[in-house]
Amino acid sequence: MAIRVMLVDDHTMLRDGLRAILEAQPDLEIVGEAADGLEALSLLDELLPHVVVMDIAMPRMSGLEATRRIKKAHPACRVLVLTQYDQREYVLPILKAGADGYVLKRSASADLAAAIRSVYAGESVLDPAAARTVIEAYVGGGSEPEAGQLTDREREVLILVAEGYTNQQIANTLHISPKTVDVHRVNIMTKLDLHNRTDLIKYAIRKGLIHVDT
Repeated sequence: MAIRVMLVDDHTMLRDGLRAILEAQPDLEIVGEAADGLEALSLLDELLPHVVVMDIAMPRMSGLEATRRIKKAHPACRVLVLTQYDQREYVLPILKAGADGYVLKRSASADLAAAIRSVYAGESVLDPAAARTVIEAYVGGGSEPEAGQLTDREREVLILVAEGYTNQQIANTLHISPKTVDVHRVNIMTKLDLHNRTDLIKYAIRKGLIHVDT
C-alpha cells in the first residue's frame, strides 16, 4: 500500500517541485495539496493522508496551529515539517505541538522521501541543524534565552505583528479575539523589555523570526 501524502505550503512552485520529486517514488502517493493550514484542515477528512508535509510560515493559519489541530483531530496522522527555518523559535514550538519530523528545505530533494517513510513507520526525524537546536535548548546552551520566555502563542503573535498584520488580521489568523491579541502583545513587550512595534520588528529580524529582502 502506498503512503498517502498531503503537501501544505503557500508557494505553488515549491509544491509542484515536491510533487515531481515524490511522485517518482513508487511507494508514495500525493493525495492532495493545500496553500495554508486552514485549507489543510478542511481537506483532512476527505483526503485522509498518512503523512502531512507541512510548512510553518503561511497565511491564514500557520503550520504550528495546523499541526496542533491535526494531531488533536487525527492523532495517527504524521506531520513532517518542511521549512527553511532552523531557529529554536520555530523548532521547539512545533515539536511540542506534536510534529513527528523536521526537515529543512535545502535538503528536501535528498532527504524528503526517506523522512516521509520514517515518520510513517513511527520514527522521529530531525534535520541535524534542528537536532542541534533541540540539544542546545535542553542543555541550556542556547544563545537566545530571552526568546524562551515566550509561550508558543506569543511567538506566533510576535511574528505576525512584525510582519505587519493588524490586531484584527492576527485575531482572524489565529482564531482568537482582538482583545486576546492585545493581551499577548503586552505580555511579549513586557517579557522582552520592548516598547513599541518598531522594537518588536527589530527583535524579530535580529532573532531570525522574519526575513527582510535586501
